Amino acid sequence: MHPKGRAGIKEIMLRAKDYVLLLIVYASILAAVLFPRLGAAFQPYPQHFLMVLFFLSFLTVRLDEIGALLKRSPGAVVLFTLFKLLLLPVAIYYLFLFLAPAYAMSALLLAAVSTGVTAPFISNVVGGNSALVMVMVVVTSPLVPVTLPLLVELLLGQAVELSFIDMIRMLATVIFIPIIAVEILRRWAPRTLPPLMKLNYPISLVLFAVINLGVFSQYADFFRREPALLIEATAVATLLCGLFAVPGCLLFRKGPVADRLAGAVAAGNINNVLVIVFASRFFGPLEPTVAAMYLIPYFAVIIPLRFYKTRARGKGAKGLRQEKPPE
Repeated sequence: MHPKGRAGIKEIMLRAKDYVLLLIVYASILAAVLFPRLGAAFQPYPQHFLMVLFFLSFLTVRLDEIGALLKRSPGAVVLFTLFKLLLLPVAIYYLFLFLAPAYAMSALLLAAVSTGVTAPFISNVVGGNSALVMVMVVVTSPLVPVTLPLLVELLLGQAVELSFIDMIRMLATVIFIPIIAVEILRRWAPRTLPPLMKLNYPISLVLFAVINLGVFSQYADFFRREPALLIEATAVATLLCGLFAVPGCLLFRKGPVADRLAGAVAAGNINNVLVIVFASRFFGPLEPTVAAMYLIPYFAVIIPLRFYKTRARGKGAKGLRQEKPPE
């Protein structure tokens, strides 16, 4: 078969996987709201499921690649970290104070949280630089226990008590145990990695489903009482995802397409599950609801990112053809 034909078939298969993922995600959300007892058994375990997802996402990325990336582009990593944890949250907060004050707190919490532990999985799906996304996860996650309450205190004058040790312990458990597990397998049982990579996608689908069942079943009663608020929160979450992803992409506008996609994913695919837990402890029902609804654009962003990738690479190929000298 012609190479272009094989590439076309591969592209169709990847898009089919995108839609299957979205179908599983939204079906599990609906099931959790309509049949909350179905998700009750999974409510204590979102963190554990996230650890497995992170383990699967890390299978395709080597630690030496992350170290090399840090050495090669320390400025880009520092710039993105400042943008993600400080500059973007402040800008988003004041924007929502003007546009929708009731949602300003929700916007601040989501903007200020770290890159999500499942972001490398999304990066793999859309063809981004997953090593770069992994670096952003590792760098931004331990800083959140300091930067998030600091922003809340400065912008709202509201002191938020967070156990720094507990937060670090939780984040370290979620992030570093899977990394260590993968490296142990890579060193002592490398033959186990290829079969696991083949099972990555179906296992990830199951994990996304049970995470959604566990998270959304907790808010089923609230969703039924306030259906209009649910729609409104979904719209706000979708807008926020775009406001996060586009600047993230633009930060790497001079780099290759894979880096631009990584910037969008690292900025837009955030640790919203952490916000759900944090907001439910320190704030009212609106903030965790918006954070829960962020799961919808969290996965739907796959579609515009794949469209952007196709267009960007198409323009690049066209430019190369135009620059080719005549024979």
